[in-house]
Amino acid sequence: MRVLVRILVISFYAYLPSVAAKWHQHSFQVMGTQAHVEFWLPDSGAIHSAEDEKKLTQADRISRAVENEMRRIDREMSPYKPESELSKVNRLAAKGPVKISSELFALVTKAEKISQQSHGAFDLTYASVGYRYDYRLRQKPDQQTIKQSLAAIDYTGIVLDKNERSIFFKHPKIKIDLGGIAKGYAVKNCLNILRKFDIEHGLVSAGGDTGLLGDRKGRPWFVGIKHPRANDKTAVHLPLSDEAISTSGDYERYFIENDVRYHHIINPKTGKSAQQVVSVSVIGKDPTLVDALSTTLFVLGLHDGMAYIDSLAGYEAIIIDSQQKLHFSLGLQQNN
Repeated sequence: MRVLVRILVISFYAYLPSVAAKWHQHSFQVMGTQAHVEFWLPDSGAIHSAEDEKKLTQADRISRAVENEMRRIDREMSPYKPESELSKVNRLAAKGPVKISSELFALVTKAEKISQQSHGAFDLTYASVGYRYDYRLRQKPDQQTIKQSLAAIDYTGIVLDKNERSIFFKHPKIKIDLGGIAKGYAVKNCLNILRKFDIEHGLVSAGGDTGLLGDRKGRPWFVGIKHPRANDKTAVHLPLSDEAISTSGDYERYFIENDVRYHHIINPKTGKSAQQVVSVSVIGKDPTLVDALSTTLFVLGLHDGMAYIDSLAGYEAIIIDSQQKLHFSLGLQQNN
C-alpha cells in the first residue's frame, strides 16, 4: 500500500557512557528502507575475558537473527522480486487458485479483515493501478488507464480458501501489494525474536514502523514523528514503552507536477494519491495492525480517520493536515 516513512528514534546512547557498552545497535537496508535494531544485553561491557567475548557474540547473533528475518520476509513478500511468493501469486492467481504458505495466507486474511472493517479504505488490490506509478521517473497513469483499472481494485475479488490454503483473483487484472502491512509484520516477528533471546528492553524499526519492547531501562523511549515538510525537523516527540507506532506520509516517494503531489499512498476508490492529509501516525500494541491503520486513516482523511480510530480500543492517532496542523485522537487528548 505504501513505502513507510521514516520515524526518528531519539536515543540516549551517546549520552550515557557508563551504560552505553550494554546497548547494542545494528542498522541495515532492507525492504526499500533503513531498518534498525537496538537492545539491552546485560553484562556486555568491554571485552576482558572469554565470557565477555561470548556475550559480544550473543549480541551479534541477535542482530543477525533480526536482519535475516526481515530479509526473509522481503524475499517472500516483495512484489518487485520476480521469485517471491507474492509475485507468483500476482502472475497466476487470476488463472486459477494458487496454494500459498500458511504465513502468506494468514497475512492476506488479516489484510482482508481490515479491508472489510474500513469499508475498503485499506485494500491490497490498490496495486492493480498502483504499479503503474513510477515516482523516480515521475510517471503516472492517465485518467483513461485509471478508469480501466478501477474495477480490479476490489478486495472482495480476492478469494481465500482456508481448506486448500489457496488464493484466487476473480478479476484478471487484480494485483496485490503488502506494502501497507508487511513492514509492521516484520517488526512484530523481530520483536518476538528479541523475546526468544530473553531481551526485555529493545527496539526494532523498518522505515516508518517501530516496535518497542519494554522501556529504555527505567525511562521511556522517545519517538519523534518527522515534520512532513522539513527533513531536519520533527513535528512532535512521544514517550512510549511496550508499544508500536507507524507513520504514513506523502513525502517519501512522490513527485510534484502542476502543483499536484503524486505520492505512493493510493486511495483505492479513485486510483489516485490520497490528498486529504499529509501525515498519519498510529500507536498501539500490534505492529502489524498499526502499520495497516496508518494507511487506512491517511486514505480516510481527517474527519473519517479520527472517527475510525476513536472507535478502536487501545489505538490512538496523530494526523497532520494539509495546513501542517496537528490533530490528536481522543485518548491522546485526554492523556494531555
